[in-house]
Amino acid sequence: MKLTQTQTHGKKMEFIFHLTINYFKRIKYLFLSLTFTLIVVFNNGAILATPPNLEIAQSLTQQGFLQLDNGQSEAALKAWQSAYRAYEQLNNKQGMNGSLINQSLALQALGSYANACQVLTQALALENRICPHALKEQTNYYQILSDLKEIFQKQPIQNLQIIGFSNLANVLRAMGEPEVSYTILQYCLTFAAQLQKKEIQDNLLLNLANTEVILYNQAKSKYQLTDDFTAQKKALILAKSKFDAAQKVYEKLSNSPSTVSLQAKLNWLKLLIDNTSIQLSQYLPLSNSVSRLINDILTNLKQIETLSKVDSIYSKLKLSHNLLKITQSNNLKVKKFTDNNLQSIALSLSQEALASAKKLNNFRAIAYANSTLGEIYAAGGELSKAESSYHEGMLYAQSVQAWDIVYQWQWELARLYQTSGKIEQANKFYSTAIKNLDKVRSDVLLFNSDIQFAFTEKVEPLYREYISLLLKNNNSNKNYNRQAIKIQEQLKFAEVENFLRCGKFAENALDARLDRGLKDLDYIVYLIKLDDRVEVLVKTSQNIYRHTIDLDIIGEPLTNFFNIIQNLEFVDTKGYNFLTYSQAVYQLLIQPIKQYLPSSGKIGFVLDSYFQNLPLDMLYDGQQYLLETYIISVGSSAKQLRQSLLKPSATLASGVSQIGPSFSNPIVPKDLRPLPQVRLEIENIKKANPSAITLLDSEFTHERFSKDIENNSFWAIHLSSHAQFSSDIEQTFVLAWDTPLMVNDLKALLQNKSNLDLLVLSACQTAKGDRRSFLGIAGIAAQAGARSVLASLWLVDADSTAQLMTKFYEGLKSGLTKAEALRSAQLSLLKSDKYFHPYYWSAFILVGG
Repeated sequence: MKLTQTQTHGKKMEFIFHLTINYFKRIKYLFLSLTFTLIVVFNNGAILATPPNLEIAQSLTQQGFLQLDNGQSEAALKAWQSAYRAYEQLNNKQGMNGSLINQSLALQALGSYANACQVLTQALALENRICPHALKEQTNYYQILSDLKEIFQKQPIQNLQIIGFSNLANVLRAMGEPEVSYTILQYCLTFAAQLQKKEIQDNLLLNLANTEVILYNQAKSKYQLTDDFTAQKKALILAKSKFDAAQKVYEKLSNSPSTVSLQAKLNWLKLLIDNTSIQLSQYLPLSNSVSRLINDILTNLKQIETLSKVDSIYSKLKLSHNLLKITQSNNLKVKKFTDNNLQSIALSLSQEALASAKKLNNFRAIAYANSTLGEIYAAGGELSKAESSYHEGMLYAQSVQAWDIVYQWQWELARLYQTSGKIEQANKFYSTAIKNLDKVRSDVLLFNSDIQFAFTEKVEPLYREYISLLLKNNNSNKNYNRQAIKIQEQLKFAEVENFLRCGKFAENALDARLDRGLKDLDYIVYLIKLDDRVEVLVKTSQNIYRHTIDLDIIGEPLTNFFNIIQNLEFVDTKGYNFLTYSQAVYQLLIQPIKQYLPSSGKIGFVLDSYFQNLPLDMLYDGQQYLLETYIISVGSSAKQLRQSLLKPSATLASGVSQIGPSFSNPIVPKDLRPLPQVRLEIENIKKANPSAITLLDSEFTHERFSKDIENNSFWAIHLSSHAQFSSDIEQTFVLAWDTPLMVNDLKALLQNKSNLDLLVLSACQTAKGDRRSFLGIAGIAAQAGARSVLASLWLVDADSTAQLMTKFYEGLKSGLTKAEALRSAQLSLLKSDKYFHPYYWSAFILVGG
């Protein structure tokens, strides 16, 4: 029977459809390609009208997938950009949107998440405010989620939109917004179930489980950062629930017939193995699942070849890495396999991956494969082979300027050289690794959720290992000591940037103010905690000195001291109960370096996280407090400690003395009390500076505060209200009358106010038990762009605070520097009959010069 032209065309379309399905079943982009193919192939009217243009668009689309499959991400991006232009000429909206979604896949593969997010918002007709941005006002995600809910409820969501939203969820997860990612995926799953698309559902579930893992890592990070029992318990409950949720989804998908099954198993295995060595592992049953998974994966190892070529390479490397970690763990044993068996399999898989990567000429994959081989050789004691593999991986990564992975291989080489006793080479590679991390620090900390929520595991150790190497048995090497100080300051800035989840601006903001006649401090003390010791370094205008203390010696007195000052009954504690520990800490930290310090005068401190909540003024030498000898300020670097010589001018003083609407906000602790003495504090500031603008209680709203800042140029801003500083940015705030002012709110309000020299946060406190909560103070200082911040480590008596603040501003008016004015105010309390107890005066710290 002879077929008509229409029938022939239909057969041709059917053939193309089945051919495309069979191809895309092999790769992870199945759920995208199926929908896109349906849109393009069955849009018969458009095909018959202009077949050449549509054939070109379709050809470009398939070419892009082939290129992405081979790891040619840039070429795939260009192909899909060309496809978009072809569809645009046809005015084919669905084809255009499909091409944009495809482009987002290539951009994700290139690590360009910000651009991927922008492209997806265009495809989905969303406002681009959903995409996180460095250095900009934090997105209001409660509003975004409300907008998304309206979109999903307003109209039926089709396959293409589900795929686009799913990709958006993946991008937002990678950019450190797992909560929004999770919500979007939940919406997508609801609609996918209605459409009965099993492949799409499985991919959505895999992405949901991956998001649960990030939420788990986020909660785990909070658990590890705080010593407060209540906060730990809350974080532990959340971490365990997210861990269990991810496991359940991975387990469900492991029985799926599609390639999603293998991806789920590999991700599940990584989740289990990554958490065998942490404190949380006692609450997470791991070993049996690991053994079962390994046996299952290795029995069906050929499944890896069903993945796309690039995915096959990275899956082999991921499996190799995890097999190696099992051999290095005392907690994990796999039935049927010895450590030697597993290491041999890991070596074979990595060699296969390297050969495949070279065949594709994919330099990034070659770099990763060499690094994994380096790990395996190093674990087996073959240090020469390990060095060779790491070097080759580093060179391939450098050739494509992949600095985000270059620094990792340089870090591994530094460790290798240190193990081999080649200290100079180790020094060189640690230094270079940090320089290359510095190149991409903004992107790594902002757009890499694995790093954001594991900073203390995956970034901080690089700095600390190098500092430890520099300060190891080199007391006489002044250059090493200076380099250690420099690296410590870089770490402090990296911590603040990670806390703020911002671009690299904190140090640059200080550089921008160096033309203001700032004066260097002659004496700066650095307190640095390493794995086994504490290093105390004194930097003077001409020299540098160093003292080392075993961590075992200082740990107990310091912990006891912290416990006393953080106790709610500290104000009633008799002197002999706290002076013992205060003096013990003084004898360990200050007494050994006293010979290098002046007999009196100004001293700056750069404190490690371990010491940042330490009230330095309260340290006791047996006769008097450190406050009585020195004028003290703290900072993240010598640069931040430079003294500002600007004279006081326009001031904005705002406060909340009564319980207002903001007290009922969910993030605000429920036990906060009104601060009646705030009214007196604000009035006294007005008396000392009649030109000051004041906002009290209902006047101190977000809107009014914003307008006053916008319309004026203030030298100082004084906020007298409940405030809390935490190592968690979401728990760091200052209460206005109507709403909490978050860290990023202050950034948005003050980012263009270059004249701000002083930010005073009265009636504030650091989060109890959180030794890193000083990050909240440093973060506010960085976001506000203030030269200096005056804050307190605990909530101090209202009457004494009002008196201290009055004396402080009087000192400024009389020409004292900020550090001098604070010390004068503190001494006035110390010498009074009523407020001599250190509870009243030692909580206050000046951050900056």
